[in-house]
Amino acid sequence: MNIGIIFSTHVEQLVAGGAGLARYEGQSVFIDGSCPGDTLLARVYEEHQGWARAKVLELTEPSPQRVTPFCPFHQTCGGCSLQHIAYETQLAEKEHILRDAFTRIGGISALPAITVRASPPFGYRNRVQFHYIREGSGKTALGFKARNSDTLVSVSDCPIADPLIRQALAGKRLTPPPEKDRFSVYARGDILLSEGGTSRGPVPILDRQVLIDAGVFFQSNALMLEALIQNLLAVSAGLDTSLNAADIYCGVGTFAAFLPFPRMDLVEQNKVAISLARENTRNKGTRSQPLFCCFAQSVDEWARASAFDYGFVVLDPPRQGLSPLLRKRLARAALPLLAYVSCDPATLARDAKELLAGGYWLKSLTLYDFYPQTPHIESLAVFTHTGA
Repeated sequence: MNIGIIFSTHVEQLVAGGAGLARYEGQSVFIDGSCPGDTLLARVYEEHQGWARAKVLELTEPSPQRVTPFCPFHQTCGGCSLQHIAYETQLAEKEHILRDAFTRIGGISALPAITVRASPPFGYRNRVQFHYIREGSGKTALGFKARNSDTLVSVSDCPIADPLIRQALAGKRLTPPPEKDRFSVYARGDILLSEGGTSRGPVPILDRQVLIDAGVFFQSNALMLEALIQNLLAVSAGLDTSLNAADIYCGVGTFAAFLPFPRMDLVEQNKVAISLARENTRNKGTRSQPLFCCFAQSVDEWARASAFDYGFVVLDPPRQGLSPLLRKRLARAALPLLAYVSCDPATLARDAKELLAGGYWLKSLTLYDFYPQTPHIESLAVFTHTGA
């Protein structure tokens, strides 16, 4: 398949990353901006051995699952690449992508039924990162990266953002720190935190306040975070709370703050995050069973020293998933219960393959749509061990 070739095709489904999958002369073609069910003309712009990428030239028969994008910046902003697809279809396609990752990458075909937790499709995003754009004549603006480009696009609104962020953006009340061209804001209710302004403060999550800093990672969809926490509480219900537990990649200690274990090891690589985790879990420990917060240069450093004597472990790694060392240690530890929060189905499936080879059983799998209108997929896989 040569670059520049124009062909007619039918889009079958979405794949990881949000492109539509089509076929041409037996090869897979990934088409950005397409929708499952589209019949269209496309032009190849990138060629590889056995597959190619193409862009839409003309919709000859639009899919019934297509909708009119709500955001006026949809064609230029790179943030919401699925906004042209009906929300129910987005959820179904994400479920398929998650299942396919376990089958294709993990080699796991016997999956439990996947539970899907939907989010409000707009106005859901509590944490947003803006780029500060210096334009000609001394003018400045806020915006995001353009689609498939490092070019910055100025915006005056963001329909997926929390209403307070939208108001502050429209009123030009968001100012970055002097030393940064990119900064984060967090809003929920009447609370607005921003790098360059009041950056640190408590935000309401379920029945308590969690101390966060706008400059430190925190989940961007509070409603979905609450649903995830409630699921973790349900998963751990009935366990002996006198057992040791661990929150690995704990961030600001959100999960540990809610889980019922008075003795938990918290492991984190970010020094600022671990200081916030200490505050958020300050009242959980006792003198005989103190909560332990550990800053490690790498999680592997901690894993080499840990005895892995836990009754329950929750993991929330970055997109690259678990390191080979941590996978091996967990697989050999035969822990009674392991809850794995993932932001990438591919690395989750890879890690699950090794855990199952070590004697674990995949008890449940839940998809949380933290980021509607985007191809990002968050999930929770719960493992028990056959020998525990």
